Amino acid sequence: MAIMTIGLVSLLGVFGIAMAATQDSQQDMIAKQLANEALESIVTARNTSQKQWSDIQNLADGGIFLPGYQPLYDAGADGIMGTADDYAAGYQKIHEPGPDGIYGTSDDILLPMSNYQRKIEIQPVTDANGNVVSSLRAINISVQFNTPRVQRTKTYLLTSFISQFR
Repeated sequence: MAIMTIGLVSLLGVFGIAMAATQDSQQDMIAKQLANEALESIVTARNTSQKQWSDIQNLADGGIFLPGYQPLYDAGADGIMGTADDYAAGYQKIHEPGPDGIYGTSDDILLPMSNYQRKIEIQPVTDANGNVVSSLRAINISVQFNTPRVQRTKTYLLTSFISQFR
C-alpha cells in the first residue's frame, strides 16, 4: 500500500507539471503569432505599394515603425502594425467563443493582450565588404510577455529579411 501511495503521489506531481507546461506553451504560441502578424503586416505594406521602400524602417531612420517595446494595439488607419496611428485603434484582443462554443454570438469572450509587448527593429544589411545593400533590410520582431506561473519575462524573437522587390 505504501509503495502504491508513493507511486500515485509521484504521478500526480508529473500531472501538475504537464498542466503548467500546457499553459506556458499557449502563451508561447500567442507570442509567435503576434510576431508573425507584424511581419505579415510589413510585407503586405511593401507588396501593395501602400508605403514607399524608404518608409519600411524605424522612425529614427526616416521610416514609420515605432522604436522599442510597444503595447499591442490593433492596426491603425494605415493597416500596418507597429506604427504611430495604432494607438487610436485601441488595444488588441483575443476573440474566443463563449460557453456556446460559437464565434460571433453575444457570449463571446474578448481577452486583452495587456501581458504582451512587441518591438520591431528594421536594420540595413551589409555585404561581405561592409557595403550597405540598399534593396535589403533585416527585420527583428521581439514579443515579450510575463509568465504568471514562474513570474518571469519571456521573449520570442522572429528574425527575417525583406527585399525592396516583390
